[in-house]
Amino acid sequence: MSARVRAYLLLFIVSAIWGIAGPVIKYTLEFIPPGIFLLYRFAIAGIFAAITLSLTKNHWPKSNSQKFWIFLYCFLNTTVVLGLLFLGYAKTSAITGSLINAVYPVIVAVVGVVFLKEHVTHREKLGIAITLAGVGLTIINLNAITFEGNLLILASLIVGVISAVMAKLLLRRNLSPFALTQLSFLVGLITLTPLVLFSYPPTSNFQLLTSIPASAHLGVWYMALLSGTLAYSLWHIGQKSIEIGETALFSYLYPIFVIPLSFFWLHEQITWVHWTSAAIIATGVITAQTKPRIYPPSGHR
Repeated sequence: MSARVRAYLLLFIVSAIWGIAGPVIKYTLEFIPPGIFLLYRFAIAGIFAAITLSLTKNHWPKSNSQKFWIFLYCFLNTTVVLGLLFLGYAKTSAITGSLINAVYPVIVAVVGVVFLKEHVTHREKLGIAITLAGVGLTIINLNAITFEGNLLILASLIVGVISAVMAKLLLRRNLSPFALTQLSFLVGLITLTPLVLFSYPPTSNFQLLTSIPASAHLGVWYMALLSGTLAYSLWHIGQKSIEIGETALFSYLYPIFVIPLSFFWLHEQITWVHWTSAAIIATGVITAQTKPRIYPPSGHR
């Protein structure tokens, strides 16, 4: 199996895990506030990360500058991205969240222009404009709470793209994808703990976690180990072998898993706005994706 085919297979598995994650987050948030949910998740993943990092040999850069960029990536990719995402899902539907996620490859294209000085054709500009119009229709909502949730998910997506570019660059420095994933969750645990303890009294946190159903605990464990440790590790390995623009295309698979689960499990309604937005976004994406986005080749191919 070639490295590219292996990367595609790994990223398909990641797409399934992260596609299912949307409804799981939405369901679990019915029982646990976003901050406590995220800290609970980081506690599980962080303990696992501390054990695995202590048992494996990893080569970390000695330069303070490189250490800073690694810390910044870990902070953005966990505390910021997931914090915005969880707060967003607490205020909007899983189906709407999946449609907003469809703009991910378009944001990758914009980031490529800004940070990597890539050229964008007129056809790609048209596709980006159409896609943004579809996402705009999805985000705009007369309900102020839902509108705020949609904006939070979009903000999470933008920061996520920036951190994805950072990960691509960091992995070229012979860092282990698995070690980088584990360190991310440790940083997430360390940086989020004081924020949550300041916002929620510890005693009420304990009482809450002992009173929620087992299914909610399973939701947290799914997010910690499958959507967290496993999926992020596979994603880092996959994107190490192919261009980041190709990696972004796998986000189109999320609705395949999100929509059926949201409709049958969460009983969310699919409205005319969803259908119209999906059609506009699909048109824009097809228009824009006329060629794979080429990034400088990695030295690990």
